[in-house]
Amino acid sequence: MSEGNSANKKNIIISASADGLGWCMATFLIEQGHTVYLSDINQQKIDEVQRHPLFNKKIFIENVDAGNPDSVRAYFETLSKKVSSIDALINNVGIAGPTGPMEDLTIEDWKQTIDINLNSHFYFTKFAIPLLKKNKGGSIINLSSTAGLFGFPLRTPYAASKWAIIGVTKSLAMELGEFNIRVNAICPGSVSGDRINRVIEAKAKSIDASAKEVKDDFEAMVSLKTFIDKEDIANMASFLISNKASKISGQIMTVDGNTERMD
Repeated sequence: MSEGNSANKKNIIISASADGLGWCMATFLIEQGHTVYLSDINQQKIDEVQRHPLFNKKIFIENVDAGNPDSVRAYFETLSKKVSSIDALINNVGIAGPTGPMEDLTIEDWKQTIDINLNSHFYFTKFAIPLLKKNKGGSIINLSSTAGLFGFPLRTPYAASKWAIIGVTKSLAMELGEFNIRVNAICPGSVSGDRINRVIEAKAKSIDASAKEVKDDFEAMVSLKTFIDKEDIANMASFLISNKASKISGQIMTVDGNTERMD
């Protein structure tokens, strides 16, 4: 079994991690010498990860439907054959959800957003806690959003799920403190990449504006007048996992250039 629980080399689970922000965090942490246990629902992206030179050395990955508790349970059953304890869990699963006035949203879109963005965090955390307790401590990082700190018109399901993650984080930090398990949330702002581009296009269509106008307005909402990069989030996650953050728990860490408004 892989143990790897020394001060500097850690075993880290990252959900939704074969692409995008999850994959960025994974490679960032691997470069620091950690071993990552990944999962994703996109088999094409999983296949790409399995062709990576570090696969089966510092990377392990399975196909998991994060919104299905049976799928997540099976993942942890497989994981327990590879490692007896873990040092950290990063709950990275999330979708943008629908864009539009609430009365126009479908019930299915609402349920899907909550199930993937919120319930997945519960499933992964529930099964990860025993592995963290065996390690006699560790770190849980929940990916929320600046939408979890502000109202977000036309993105109500997304905002609701991200506000809920803040509540989960605060409550779980209290619950797990006695076990030396730290729980924090990262709230990214607009992260450069395909996902925010799709969000911009959806909002532009909803309000009959150009994508450039929406993008410019998104940037204007931030004091630094810029989007952030995936690497900015990876840096924060790496810090929260590290021993340098051993006394930090129950905190909401914004990495957003200082969001002033969301409308």
